[in-house]
Amino acid sequence: MNSDEHKKNPTPTHSLETVLQAVQQVYDWLDEKIAEMNSSCQACGRCCDFDAYGHRLYVTTPEMLYFLNRTCQEMQFMTDGVCPYQKDGRCQARQARFSACRIFFCTGDNRRQYELSEEAVRRFRNICRQYDLTYRYIDLKYALSHPEVWFA
Repeated sequence: MNSDEHKKNPTPTHSLETVLQAVQQVYDWLDEKIAEMNSSCQACGRCCDFDAYGHRLYVTTPEMLYFLNRTCQEMQFMTDGVCPYQKDGRCQARQARFSACRIFFCTGDNRRQYELSEEAVRRFRNICRQYDLTYRYIDLKYALSHPEVWFA
């Protein structure tokens, strides 16, 4: 299944663009909150090596729809614990990156990051309810390796 097949309307009652705009609003809100945190991200790319850093990144249905429709990258499988969109220490899908990628900084305030993450997930769940989308919250490695789970 290629990424073009995934770009079809997620729901018959609302346009895909409306859903993508709702996701963008969450991302804009997150960007504002993160800017307030004065995080000192050096864009080193260490956090993109999930296994080495000891964490997992989870994504929701609205985020995956946004990612597939707003990135210029083809969907890539994640064969190990490193994000496949990281090349030479830089994110190749930065503008469409998931909320957890936006929130997490290796030098950040863990408590505040957790709070932002929980609120973002709540907002994505509300998007699913509002637009009658199936809500999924899936580990990125599994999600990228099994695109059929998003659109079954």
